[in-house]
Amino acid sequence: MNIMDFNVKKLAADAGTFLSRAVQFTEEKLGQAEKTELDAHLENLLSKAECTKIWTEKIMKQTEVLLQPNPNARIEEFVYEKLDRKAPSRINNPELLGQYMIDAGTEFGPGTAYGNALIKCGETQKRIGTADRELIQTSALNFLTPLRNFIEGDYKTIAKERKLLQNKRLDLDAAKTRLKKAKAAETKSSSEQELRITQSEFDRQAEITRLLLEGISSTHAHHLRCLNDFVEAQMTYYAQCYQYMLDLQKQLGSFPSNYLSNNNQTSGTPVPYALSNAIGPSAQASTGSLVITCPSNLNDLKESSNNRKARVLYDYDAANSTELSLLADEVITVFSVVGMDSDWLMGERGNQKGK
Repeated sequence: MNIMDFNVKKLAADAGTFLSRAVQFTEEKLGQAEKTELDAHLENLLSKAECTKIWTEKIMKQTEVLLQPNPNARIEEFVYEKLDRKAPSRINNPELLGQYMIDAGTEFGPGTAYGNALIKCGETQKRIGTADRELIQTSALNFLTPLRNFIEGDYKTIAKERKLLQNKRLDLDAAKTRLKKAKAAETKSSSEQELRITQSEFDRQAEITRLLLEGISSTHAHHLRCLNDFVEAQMTYYAQCYQYMLDLQKQLGSFPSNYLSNNNQTSGTPVPYALSNAIGPSAQASTGSLVITCPSNLNDLKESSNNRKARVLYDYDAANSTELSLLADEVITVFSVVGMDSDWLMGERGNQKGK
């Protein structure tokens, strides 16, 4: 009577097979039973597949870290992926920094030199944030997804068939052991029949596994194309960032190479000519590798036909487009223009000019 539609005979047979494999495996480990070795070609394919799996996992995980350094964000994306839902769009670090800069520049005043510079830097940071987002999306689609598909798809199939091959080998070796121990003619005949069946099943499974493993070469070729796509995405990203920063530098104007060293001058260092009506006696000051000679007063400078270098004493925000905004301690070029008001000079910093 089969009340629960339960195949007791099959369960018993499966339990017997499992026990036989366990005994064979244990005896092999103890050196009490012989083990059928796989051919060298198949062993090499298995080793190549395992090596591919290990390095693919490492490259995939580190690429995820590179693209998303925040571990909490990576965990959130993983959870949403497993739930088959789209993760909410979040502002990234460059975009957040850019927004802070824009807000600060707006509060300081877009008409001030510092406020204007902050707004321009903020806009550039936001553009970099957009480029960063595009890099992540492109890399995830063209590089990470194929690697993940191999680990979660192709390699799982290989691992399944490899395990099945191991079981067939244990069945084969267990049959060989039983044949050796068989004494009666009837028992020997039954054992020989079992050996032929297990040998056939083992050979068939070995061929299936070999065909799957030979596909690893095609996997490498596919991953190579994906790697090229990843490199191209990075190249596009870095080229965009470089162009954004180049444009920003042009907007802000270039500063003299000794600007940073000026900030480290001590109070005892002689101060060169400053844009102020109060000008002291003639002096000569060394600023890094630059030697600046200052005239004794503003009129002497105006009468000089040569451009002079001057260090700014105080910040100054341009009142209109004809004036030049200044930052304390920066060094600029100053010169006079015929017909200009006697209280003013022309200043030049990089490609920026103004009164």
